[in-house]
Amino acid sequence: MAVGLPMQTTAGESLPHATPPRLPKLKVVVAGGHPGDPEYGCGGTIARYSDLGHEVVLLYLNQGEGTNRPAGESDRVRVVEARNACAILKARPAFAGQIDGKAIVDPVHYEQFHRLLEAEQPNVVFTHWPIHTHPDHRAASLLTYDAWLRAGKKFPLYFYEVESGQQTQDFWPTHYVDITAVADRKKSACYANTLTVDGWWPIHEQMQRSRGNEKGCKFAEAFNRHPQSPNEPALP
Repeated sequence: MAVGLPMQTTAGESLPHATPPRLPKLKVVVAGGHPGDPEYGCGGTIARYSDLGHEVVLLYLNQGEGTNRPAGESDRVRVVEARNACAILKARPAFAGQIDGKAIVDPVHYEQFHRLLEAEQPNVVFTHWPIHTHPDHRAASLLTYDAWLRAGKKFPLYFYEVESGQQTQDFWPTHYVDITAVADRKKSACYANTLTVDGWWPIHEQMQRSRGNEKGCKFAEAFNRHPQSPNEPALP
């Protein structure tokens, strides 16, 4: 059953006088390498969760410092943009404190990331697909996966794609989310990250159209669910 959606008859129509069950509020964490990654990879799904009243946290591995802006300016700009994007999606930003382009995956950072995720007490977690050309994205995926293992695999773990075929490699979806109703908000959140707009949005717009064709709707986002994840809660 989809989280927070009305009760359905066998014909797929809402029961006319049924009161939807009161579902618990979920904590959803979406881990990404840089500001912009969670928004492009699953901004529509984030918007759907938040619209249903669930709490969503975008956990960025770094602040996106690796740009051609003057020293000290880049991180401030990217943090402000991340906060603006999160406001559009009704989510909360958080940062793991690593440096753009210098991601570290070692016992110390495994432990640090585990503590960050443990403190959030998530019910659902999303992160990058690990077969990826960008080292920061691979690092975010590995750190999240390790934290999920340490947590006892007690919440569903989903992997998302960005620039599939160019950055995300060999990605095969197991689940889809229809984002047609929130596609405009996703685009606005992506455009809030001004550094990432040129060349990125057309790729992702085509991706969500293609995934929509696969699901049978206008726009969709695709995910790979780790097979050892618990069955509940379901995607929105």
